[in-house]
Amino acid sequence: MKVILSKNYHKKSNPTFLFLKIMIAQLTGNLSHKTATEIIVDVHGVGYSVHIPLSTYEKLGALQTSVKLFIHHHIREDAQVLYGFLTEDEREIFRLLISVSGIGPKSAQTILSGIQPKDLQQYILDGNSSAITAIPGVGKKTAERLVVELKDKFAKMETTFTNVSPTTKNNIRSEALLALLSLGYTREKAEQSIRIVLNELNGKDIAIEDLIKRVLKVSGK
Repeated sequence: MKVILSKNYHKKSNPTFLFLKIMIAQLTGNLSHKTATEIIVDVHGVGYSVHIPLSTYEKLGALQTSVKLFIHHHIREDAQVLYGFLTEDEREIFRLLISVSGIGPKSAQTILSGIQPKDLQQYILDGNSSAITAIPGVGKKTAERLVVELKDKFAKMETTFTNVSPTTKNNIRSEALLALLSLGYTREKAEQSIRIVLNELNGKDIAIEDLIKRVLKVSGK
């Protein structure tokens, strides 16, 4: 189990004082706690709280299994916050999102919780801002700004992120999640209910309408 660090040294106004700023770039340890938005990674007895999007959460293993996360270490004046991703591609998309004016880390986490990264890339490449507004918390102006500021950057990543057909299971899962969120479900409850239904299907195809109906039945709504 390990923590990969990058180090930067800064001198304060007092020349005899040396301040060590440690940037966490990667965490490898045991998954000791998880929710749909935050997990704790135990690294040699030290628990690191890491914020995650649903795109990462749905790929996590069981508790007490090993996990490796690529970290974006966000430093504010009043806090240091870790955002974790299972792939470097997800982290790169997150960093592109927060490069957009008006998009902070929490907003970027919310965006990646409402859509699969590959689908987001495709919508931006297509200039489909109306599809992006289906993501909870993303309005028309924000969606248009994402397209304008990220289209060229995403175009350079086409060899990394392949296009996704709108009929793929990941897209159906994302659409079902958005529908449940709009019905008032919490993200954790919606994801849990979707997972139960998909596990029952055991790999069989299902239409989005049927998936939502079965989820509503399972959850008692």
